[in-house]
Amino acid sequence: MISRRTLLVGLAAGPLAACNPTRPEPTLAVDDLSGWYVGVMEDGQHDIPIVDKKRLKPQFRRQTVAWSGGQKPGTIVVDIDDRFLYLVQGDTAIRYGVGVGRQGFSWRGTATVGRKGAWPDWSPTTTMVSLKPDLPRHMKGGVNNPLGARALYLYQDGRDILFRIHGTNEPWSIGERVSSGCVRMLNEDISDLYDRVPVGSTVMVRRGGQWRV
Repeated sequence: MISRRTLLVGLAAGPLAACNPTRPEPTLAVDDLSGWYVGVMEDGQHDIPIVDKKRLKPQFRRQTVAWSGGQKPGTIVVDIDDRFLYLVQGDTAIRYGVGVGRQGFSWRGTATVGRKGAWPDWSPTTTMVSLKPDLPRHMKGGVNNPLGARALYLYQDGRDILFRIHGTNEPWSIGERVSSGCVRMLNEDISDLYDRVPVGSTVMVRRGGQWRV
């Protein structure tokens, strides 16, 4: 089990919401926060806290589902409205629960995974800083980092479009509209997805039943 000390040092020190906070984090005592976790998974320099899946709504737990969308295997499909991310396998897909951008902030369209990062560093965009000037200008990768354990960086025409699929240190935000546009996943889920998809993979993000911006 994760100790109270580990949580105090790693997770209860005021974590940032991934891709910029858009609402206050829940007011939780340390004991309440520790109740979200049931252990850790060794992951090099940092350990990934494992979330108690009973705290998630059943539909947001990782699972394999039937798929008839027609995309080729290896395609990532994000449904903003339903807060699901699918990794197409053929006639099935691995479905993950995600947190998405709040109203007016989420992106839609087609992109590719331009690069990948394990325990990535994070810097806020100019827009994020204008909305919340007290944000740190740079954070090294780690348990407190708002990008979590892994990040997939979305590109169009060889250009980073500043949207990410990444981990989060706020598991209670899965299934919610909370970020400034990025798609967040449990750290153990983004780690699983990261190992399954190479750079160059297609990412299709749908919102309001539409794929196009």
